[in-house]
Amino acid sequence: MAKGVVFEEVGASPREASTTPAPGPARRGDSASARAAIAAWLWGLAALVALMVLIGGMTRLTDSGLAITVWEPVMGAIPPLSDADWEAAFQAYKTTTEFQEQNDWMTLADFKPLYWWEWGHRQFGRLIGLVWAVGLGVFLVRRMVPRGWTPRLILPGVLGGLQGAIGWWMVSSGLVGRLDVASYRLALHLGLAFVIFGLLVWLALRIRLDEKALLQARRRRADGPSGIGLLSVFAVFAFLQILVGALVAGIDAGRGYVDWPLMQGHFLPPESFDLVPFWRNFFENPALVQFVHRMLGYLVLGMGLWTAWRLWGLRRPGLRFAGPLLGLAVLGQTVLGIVTVVHAAAPGIAIWHQGGALVLAALVVWAAYLLRFPPEQRIARA
Repeated sequence: MAKGVVFEEVGASPREASTTPAPGPARRGDSASARAAIAAWLWGLAALVALMVLIGGMTRLTDSGLAITVWEPVMGAIPPLSDADWEAAFQAYKTTTEFQEQNDWMTLADFKPLYWWEWGHRQFGRLIGLVWAVGLGVFLVRRMVPRGWTPRLILPGVLGGLQGAIGWWMVSSGLVGRLDVASYRLALHLGLAFVIFGLLVWLALRIRLDEKALLQARRRRADGPSGIGLLSVFAVFAFLQILVGALVAGIDAGRGYVDWPLMQGHFLPPESFDLVPFWRNFFENPALVQFVHRMLGYLVLGMGLWTAWRLWGLRRPGLRFAGPLLGLAVLGQTVLGIVTVVHAAAPGIAIWHQGGALVLAALVVWAAYLLRFPPEQRIARA
């Protein structure tokens, strides 16, 4: 057998090797640049969702949520363009119980600011949907999505569509027969917004890890202590506090008891269980709903400070910063809550309280990411 025959049988000839280009990757999604671009898009979406939550909060604080009485996903993007259009929108609002029992003094000029808040809230939701759809479409067409990530990137859009439907379900509850929207529907609406926000932050952090980095992070996690259980328990109670806060906003419970630490001179107001049937008090009685929000706030404060201390004590990269920041955030949020109460939930103050909840949620997700995927320990040179 001539020398080199074995290699020639299983490989290309020298001539073929010099003329045939090496096959490239089937998709660009495994590249660091593609992952970075998608991460930037996800961070942008998370910022938009956070702003949407704040706009929604101002819509509620200004009692503007019932100004638009129809749900038109497409044509609703066009605001009134003529005097006749404005008059028609105002006449529709006049059919609501809110107008008939609370705002019958309003003129068209008084109505317009309410309309613009609600229209802006809905329009911003459409903008978020457009940014999601266009961004995902570009990444898919350019084959930049990492393998297995397409369903994960579709999920925020699906939840966003569901959020729009829940938003209308919430608004429809307040059009006839009651002054405000149903508080439990508002809680569901706000709760899903925080779920979407947290999911986007998680995906933006997670997508930067390719398979090699993911494997290395899992090995580092197995080599050290984990505080994921403690953080998870804190996250559950913090999320529950957000839902109770939505109940407070839904029935304006933050405007009736403006002293602290007592509530009109009582630890638990005597009217806390006046509603019948009994269960309604936990959703519709301002005294009991605010009392629960306060007590749960103290519990979340204690749990948050303990969790922050334990995370800092793990001495892991990132957690030495995330732990103290988490503690500062939960402490600041508690102080903001007290200030909001004593100022009767003034919009300019209450919206900062809602923003603090977003900051706290982002820090919880960041800390969870650092626990699940510990970064590499870098030893400083002497």
